[in-house]
Amino acid sequence: MEDELKNLLVKIDSLKKILDSARPLINESILNAVDIEYTYDSNRIEGNTLTLRETDIVINKGLTIGGKSMREHLEANNHYEAILYIRDLIKHDTKISESLIKSIHSIVLQGIDRENGGKYRTLPVAISGSRYIPPQPWQVPKMMEDMILWIEDKSDSLHPAVLSAQIHEQIATIHPFIDGNGRTARLVMNLVLLQNGYPISNIPSDTKNRVAYYNALEKCNINSDKSDFLLLIASYVHQSLEKILKILGKS
Repeated sequence: MEDELKNLLVKIDSLKKILDSARPLINESILNAVDIEYTYDSNRIEGNTLTLRETDIVINKGLTIGGKSMREHLEANNHYEAILYIRDLIKHDTKISESLIKSIHSIVLQGIDRENGGKYRTLPVAISGSRYIPPQPWQVPKMMEDMILWIEDKSDSLHPAVLSAQIHEQIATIHPFIDGNGRTARLVMNLVLLQNGYPISNIPSDTKNRVAYYNALEKCNINSDKSDFLLLIASYVHQSLEKILKILGKS
């Protein structure tokens, strides 16, 4: 598994060099399409039923979809706003911090849960479909503080694909919020990737990919084995690079 990850990181580095040379070709229409698809998949993983086309209509046309709940519309718009927020952050060389993570989370839950948006949970939680029991609420602040210290220590020594995956996994494992943990973890992961010059890495929401994603996270949580998750996220980083290079005609 370790050799497989190393080989994949070499391929990622190779594609990243091609992307760097082609970067002037990336325009707003490409970024918008990437962001809409990412919003669709990230929300669908959490149960949102808007289709890709409906997600685009809600965000870009400002229309409502009959038969869909107000929450689903808010989730689409909020997630897109959160992407714009992290894209803006990379212009200012912003470091990952607890307040930044809380800010992202507050955007994710804007208009959905004003009481808990941007605030660590004060209640114990359970994850549906998982055997993993998240930390007790009193443990969350210290664990998040330790995670930030870990990021500061490792940010220059780990490959960005590995660093972003580990941050994603830690947020998901700590489960610091009542709701919106998955979306927030994926957004912070992508903030790290964007900061290092990578495109947004999207996790497809079809059943096969969703199950592989949850199973890899479960293995991290229950067995403290991150190998599957690191390899999985690196594969999505690789796929995202391949896709954007294909759009640019550089595949």
